[in-house]
Amino acid sequence: GDVIHRMLTATQYVAPLMANFNPSYSRNSTVQYMDNGTVFVVQWDKVYLQGKEDMGSFTFQAALHSTGRIVFGYKEVPVPVLQISATQHPVKAGLSDAFMILNPSPDVPESRRRTIYEYHRVELDTSKITNMSAVEFTPLPTCLQHQSCEMCVTSELTFNCSWCHVLQR
Repeated sequence: GDVIHRMLTATQYVAPLMANFNPSYSRNSTVQYMDNGTVFVVQWDKVYLQGKEDMGSFTFQAALHSTGRIVFGYKEVPVPVLQISATQHPVKAGLSDAFMILNPSPDVPESRRRTIYEYHRVELDTSKITNMSAVEFTPLPTCLQHQSCEMCVTSELTFNCSWCHVLQR
């Protein structure tokens, strides 16, 4: 979206590994991306933790597929993630989403107050993040995947779908 706020890293992220990385530490450190229309991949290659460069470099990636599937791949994780300090920056791995509502402030009629609602978070067990490991997220089915009234009403999804003839969904 077009809203950037300081709570972004706390509430809205796709994070294979969020920590206090310093990509400018080494000429060999890169953060690259690739998009072929079917999959968007971001790779952190040989990145070091700020102030902890002696721990070694990390190499990992996130692949976002057009089908909704997300894969986190970990090539080099030189230390257990549980040993990474969260003092300077949060240490997280997983997915989170939120939305923001602008409410009029009761005290100042011209101003608006931002309220952020986090509605879903999937946290990875960081003890499982090791060299040469991967995590795959597969999307749950939704009503929007149905292309006809018959497919919708005969669906065995766990929630109550109904067909809208006007919208054809």
